[in-house]
Amino acid sequence: MKRLTTILMMSLTAGALLSGCGRSEPELAASPAAAPAAPSRIVVGLDDNFPPMGFRNEKNELVGFDIDLAREAAKRLGIEVEFKPIDWSAKEAELNGKRVDALWNGLTITEQRRQNIGFTAPYMENHQIIVVNADSPIQAKAELAGRVVGIQDGSSAVDAVLKDPVAGSIKELKKFGDNVTALMDLTTGRLEAVVLDEVVGRYYTAKKPGQYRVLEDNFGTEEYGVGVRKDDTELLARIQKAMDEMKQDGSAARISTEWFGTDIIK
Repeated sequence: MKRLTTILMMSLTAGALLSGCGRSEPELAASPAAAPAAPSRIVVGLDDNFPPMGFRNEKNELVGFDIDLAREAAKRLGIEVEFKPIDWSAKEAELNGKRVDALWNGLTITEQRRQNIGFTAPYMENHQIIVVNADSPIQAKAELAGRVVGIQDGSSAVDAVLKDPVAGSIKELKKFGDNVTALMDLTTGRLEAVVLDEVVGRYYTAKKPGQYRVLEDNFGTEEYGVGVRKDDTELLARIQKAMDEMKQDGSAARISTEWFGTDIIK
């Protein structure tokens, strides 16, 4: 009997302890999640052979229209900016691999790119123009049939040409790492035409008057924007705010006039 009483007392004690353990204590209020710290520095990926948007001058310094825009925006945001030359055909991998934080170098906004890149509002319009040698018999886009045409690999010019009905009649669409090399091959006769961004084509043809000719036909209109990672919404909003301010106070127009002789900001 004594043994039964002892066992019963132990059971009651254990039950009381378990009951105490199971009682819910007042929960502490969850502290609000700290907002992510604003970056003090961003790395901008670019093609360093894409004048006048971004290229190296005779002192091997990185200069260009987009570089000046990015520097002005970074100054307004109170952050440092580093410019990192990348393989432009691998730009999305560089961005989403976090080797760069932004793509700011004549980056065309396309629906396909929107799937992997967050874009600012467009800040410039561009065309994919056709450049031939001054003495070329080619006068229209349709006359590219049976010709060897140069183009920059990974550029929006590739998509623009491939979407056009004339694409199937082109003898060879030869891809290059940059537009400058393609234009050199045009000069030497290894190509019969080059399709490239108007901002680049006009810049180069103006530097060598009488050597090249730009056809009236083109492969369509497109828009440039600044690209960041899809989930980097805070950085995107801050860049957009800086760009909007630069448009409103005339800073963007001033930079445009320095490079193009006129305000071409959208």
